[in-house]
Amino acid sequence: MDGQISPHSDVIEALRAELGDRLSTGASIRDLHGRDEAYSTPHLPDAVAFPETTEEVSRIMALCHAHRCPVVPFGIGSSLEGHVIPLQGGISIDTSRMNRVLAVHEADLDAVVQPGVTRKQLNEELRATGLMFTVDPGANASLGGMAATRASGTNAVRYGTMRENVLALEVVLADGRVIRTGTRARKSAAGYDLTHLFLGSEGTLGIITALTVRLFGQPERISAATCAFPDVPAAVDTVILAIQSGLPMARIELLDEVQMRGMALYNPDLDMPEAPHLFLEFHGTEAGVAEQVAQFREIAEEHGASEFRWATKTEDRTRLWEARHNAYYAAQALRQGAKGVVTDSCVPISALAEAIARTKSAIAEAGLIAPLVGHVGDGNFHLSILVDPEAADEVAAAKALASRVSHIALELGGTVTGEHGVGTGKMGYMRDEHGDALDVMADIKRALDPLNLMNPGKIVEV
Repeated sequence: MDGQISPHSDVIEALRAELGDRLSTGASIRDLHGRDEAYSTPHLPDAVAFPETTEEVSRIMALCHAHRCPVVPFGIGSSLEGHVIPLQGGISIDTSRMNRVLAVHEADLDAVVQPGVTRKQLNEELRATGLMFTVDPGANASLGGMAATRASGTNAVRYGTMRENVLALEVVLADGRVIRTGTRARKSAAGYDLTHLFLGSEGTLGIITALTVRLFGQPERISAATCAFPDVPAAVDTVILAIQSGLPMARIELLDEVQMRGMALYNPDLDMPEAPHLFLEFHGTEAGVAEQVAQFREIAEEHGASEFRWATKTEDRTRLWEARHNAYYAAQALRQGAKGVVTDSCVPISALAEAIARTKSAIAEAGLIAPLVGHVGDGNFHLSILVDPEAADEVAAAKALASRVSHIALELGGTVTGEHGVGTGKMGYMRDEHGDALDVMADIKRALDPLNLMNPGKIVEV
């Protein structure tokens, strides 16, 4: 370890004997596993393990348990709230080599995968079957990481989040035991629902080593579109009315005028006005999509929509959604050298207009640049608050703004995170959101991980 003696040197040597060159203490590898995609204070692990099987993960966990060594699971590092940062050092377990699609059951519309399989990889392997995996958080995240953070995304308004799309799990517990939760059946009344306990647990209860996920048939017709609005309230009111009217939107995304300015800088070929936009997608039959499009356009035009642009060719839709998925980088184009302090919240759809209006007012009062984007079809929106990471006053102001956004969501009956998860960034609001239920979460943590070795310092303090 670069000339320094690790407090976990004994377990590192034991793991090296187990894994050989798939146990790394190199500075660059440790640095990569000590940070995530957004602005968070880095902490380095003492070593990084690269297992390839469930059995290896089990042996790693048994060794770490015996040596009282903390463990942090790592997918591809695309999280945004510090989930993968090893606050107490220890071993980072990188699951990227556990990347096999184990089975595809076409007739049952499900697949069994290892945790390192990414959503794009799975969909590539499904292409010939006419099926698709629908949860799309933007980043080409690993499915294990998406399950651990209970990820959502642009398709959630129609197809649901990871909560609805994971049927069963294989999990290695803190002491090395391997358990399997759930079955491939679509419903069960047998016992506690452990599958959903581990979904969203962020590696604090165990390490996911296999997932059974739901699949959907690829639609006959897909049509994507964008349209501009005179202001954000008009766009939000359009979303609310479309949802309340029962339109089966596949995707409905809001980008405010600040975000669109960044999009113009980052993607000049898009050639869109710097006004609030909705990015849309419709799935179904030829006739069904045509009907959806007509109904949505009527609603949108009542709220002043203009600049309608349609994309039906695959390459045009791909270009459009890649631009949306790169919104974080487009936001950074608004201020060279800045980092994004990111936050998200989610409210009931009826409270969305008020939540966004109050958030925009809070941004103006703070005097910060904070582009807003959102999967607004399910009441979820995000800010990327741009700061100089070396300027302590800016970072403090950004965190104060993020705190205000969280409290707005709670005041309106929502949650402090609809998608990003808790990590380190949202722990301070867990008591406000959950009350005494947070103590029950801590009890569960103690029961499954009494030594507090699994991703310590996340979700609950024990």
